[in-house]
Amino acid sequence: MAIDYNKRRPSAPQEPPAAPTAPPAGGGGVSLSKVTLTKASPSISLTKQGGARGQLRVNLQWSTGAAPQKKGLFGRLAGGGGGIDLDLACLWEFTDGTKGVVQALGNAFQAPYQGAPIIRLDGDDRSGSAAGGENMFIDLSRTAEIRRILVFTFIYEGTPNWASADGVVTLYPAQGPEIEVRLDESDPGSPTCVIALLENRGGELIVNREVRYIRGGQADVDRAYGWGMEWARGRK
Repeated sequence: MAIDYNKRRPSAPQEPPAAPTAPPAGGGGVSLSKVTLTKASPSISLTKQGGARGQLRVNLQWSTGAAPQKKGLFGRLAGGGGGIDLDLACLWEFTDGTKGVVQALGNAFQAPYQGAPIIRLDGDDRSGSAAGGENMFIDLSRTAEIRRILVFTFIYEGTPNWASADGVVTLYPAQGPEIEVRLDESDPGSPTCVIALLENRGGELIVNREVRYIRGGQADVDRAYGWGMEWARGRK
């Protein structure tokens, strides 16, 4: 198959309960340990939450489904059923003007491609059965070098039914609440879903929920967000 490449402590006796704490600014949830980004509240500042430091882990989890029957983009768009293989990936652009993709396709598991990586992918879960899912790590000690990172996933193998996949991406900062983005919409004609955009806005790192379905592959994601890269064909 070819696809575009390139827990609550008891109160002391007779003391009144503490006043409720407001949810983190800019988040879509009310939990102090997790923020869910929604259409109504799509953005959060990692910098203001104290999370723009250390290592950020981006985790993708999804339902396994049945064993794959047809492989490849063309098989699934033709109605091939079976299990689901989601791939976690990102487009990246650094402040020095360099840009590229991190994904399993083409063994592009880190960026930059040489030296200490700012972004790295830990591997490729082909079935969704791995307890840890797929994980991408971003070194936020180097935020000054990051201009933007666009996190997306595509159904490499299996049915193009996002409701069945039940995907969820969770960002785990070194400090601050977890940030959850649920792929809770569906477009059966789109094999690709753009999940979140991380942008450096004057030194402040912002995470914005996208959940935008793309009827195509990586090159189509590029065109939709104006990345301006040239693409070839690749396999895994």
